[in-house]
Amino acid sequence: MDTIYATATARGRSGVAVVRISGPNAFAAGQALCGSLPAPRLAGLRRLTWQGVLLDEALVLTFATGASFTGESVVELQTHGGPAVVAALLRALADQPGLRLAEAGEFTRRALENGVLDLAQVEGLADLIDAETEAQRRQAMRVLSGAVGDKVERWRRDLIRAGALLEATIDFADEDVPVDVSPEVLALIDGLMVDLGREAAGVAAAERIRDGFEVAIVGAPNAGKSTLLNQLAGREAAITSEIAGTTRDVIEVRMEISGLPVTFLDTAGLRETSDRLEQAGIDRALARAEAADLRLFLMDGGAVPSLAPRDEDIVVQGKSDTRSMRDGFSVSGLTGEGVPELLDRIGEILQVRVASAGALVRERHRLAVIGAITALAEARAEVVGVDSRVELAAEHLRIAVRALDALVGRVDVDDLLGEIFASFCIGK
Repeated sequence: MDTIYATATARGRSGVAVVRISGPNAFAAGQALCGSLPAPRLAGLRRLTWQGVLLDEALVLTFATGASFTGESVVELQTHGGPAVVAALLRALADQPGLRLAEAGEFTRRALENGVLDLAQVEGLADLIDAETEAQRRQAMRVLSGAVGDKVERWRRDLIRAGALLEATIDFADEDVPVDVSPEVLALIDGLMVDLGREAAGVAAAERIRDGFEVAIVGAPNAGKSTLLNQLAGREAAITSEIAGTTRDVIEVRMEISGLPVTFLDTAGLRETSDRLEQAGIDRALARAEAADLRLFLMDGGAVPSLAPRDEDIVVQGKSDTRSMRDGFSVSGLTGEGVPELLDRIGEILQVRVASAGALVRERHRLAVIGAITALAEARAEVVGVDSRVELAAEHLRIAVRALDALVGRVDVDDLLGEIFASFCIGK
């Protein structure tokens, strides 16, 4: 394979920049710049020179084939982070024969191709890089550490055991098989279907952790929705006015609650109107509120037209700073009264929703598992059928194995790779 190089740190001025070289000529490229290289996994300070010109003084690390992130020989150069230093080093690498600049995600793709990571771990790494909240970090680390692959291996062992039992009855069809294998086969299939079904059901919760929840603030005009949004954001995110109908579009503010990513939506006040522009804003508000994961009804005396709270929606009284008599839970976007309690309540509701999240975190994972469940159901039907066509049952078990293999990238994923690695930066 080609020897590739790229910066592994963000572009721009920084204290330290890391340039990574990976491939069969990595060690030769490092030696051309700094002479002797430190022993693998030991750091050494070296002067980097090219064509008689001193480029920088850098901390150099080397990783042997089979013991690096990519699985190849790797040299990492930790230089000063000035843009001119990095540019000079990249030019020196470009001058060397057999080296080329890495493509987006190429280091990680090589890790996949060399068996260092499976496809689920690659997706976990992408999620870890993008993680903004603690819950996202924990979930991404769980996937990156191989939780999906571990589960697939356990499911695979059970499938292979069940298939082997069925194959034995086929191989000895003309002989007396001393033991009826169907009870053990059915027990394995039933256990797998329950486990796989539980994991598939948890994907929706895991996706919310990764993509975030939406909480729509709804209410009548002048109920204090925009003021509350500004209080939550800690800045003037929305225009506030005593004039009813000021908010025409949906305004979004993203924040973290109980470690979860949450986007609050400030929507147009809901009321009957003949103003076509305001009505367009109300229609958009209703659509976003219906699609939101949770609605926060900010009440100001009357019911909210065209929208009724769902079971877990939160209903609070707004403008508590102007009320002498309060009925139930109330908040003030102006003073912040009741806002901490409101955030706690939202966090509790969302934490319950994500409690079912398992190791599988993407729709692709769910579809692979559903495919395996379908094949298992077909296999079970063949085992318990009157004719007990074990040949077909064994084939359905093989289909289930292939579905799970696709989950971790062993088979049938070539068309996905370009899309997945396009989301990575050049140096990853």
